[in-house]
Amino acid sequence: MRIAFTASERPDAQEGRARLAARYGEAAVGDAEVIVALGGDGFMLETFHAHMATGLPVYGMNRGSVGFLMNDYSEEGLPERIAAAETAVIHPLRMTATDAHGETHVALAINEVSLLRQTRQAAKLRISIDGKLRLSELSCDGALVSTPAGSTAYNLSAHGPIIPLDARVLALTPISAFRPRRWRGALLGHTAKVTFEILEAAKRPVSAVADNHEVRDVVDVRIAEDRDISLRMLFDEGRSLEERVLAEQFQA
Repeated sequence: MRIAFTASERPDAQEGRARLAARYGEAAVGDAEVIVALGGDGFMLETFHAHMATGLPVYGMNRGSVGFLMNDYSEEGLPERIAAAETAVIHPLRMTATDAHGETHVALAINEVSLLRQTRQAAKLRISIDGKLRLSELSCDGALVSTPAGSTAYNLSAHGPIIPLDARVLALTPISAFRPRRWRGALLGHTAKVTFEILEAAKRPVSAVADNHEVRDVVDVRIAEDRDISLRMLFDEGRSLEERVLAEQFQA
């Protein structure tokens, strides 16, 4: 099996990469069948963004802090574990954001696209779905649109729902909503096109973040799932991402 190894800057991740490469050999990404990423969940996302064009599956091994998207680290039987692994297919979100200078920025998000206030002033957002106005004004710290894979990350911390991977649903979740107080967000079909307009943008500046790509001083943000891109995550047999998402809903 031709394996390309990549690792975060953490010393234990770098050490693990060196040991695995010495044991199993290391292929260049262009010649590899699979990428093994050593680090935490953030590094898993970085790996997909860096190598998205290759279409290679990524098998993560936890050498970070959280590791929800990662497999347990072990140096034994790596090719056999990869061969028996279960595949989760993820479709990212495509964010198209226009800033205060009229420039357009496009970025992909595997977990979520977040809109966040930049100052002490609450953000004011207008939300449309598929071209129809749904919320004329949301006063908040921000809001996010999450994929099923990202629903257990920032979305869950913002009290959004956990979504099964095969639900073909996106979560629209407010972050510390002030008005309307009782609005808790919405579940949207995966084909939904979400548009945020930033109200009073000069007084209440907002940034838009697609995973780790930030655009500041945005005036409108459009978000839609990109079904033309399929990302493949590999998980050890019996520990699929579907199982982890389900188990997360029964945590005390």
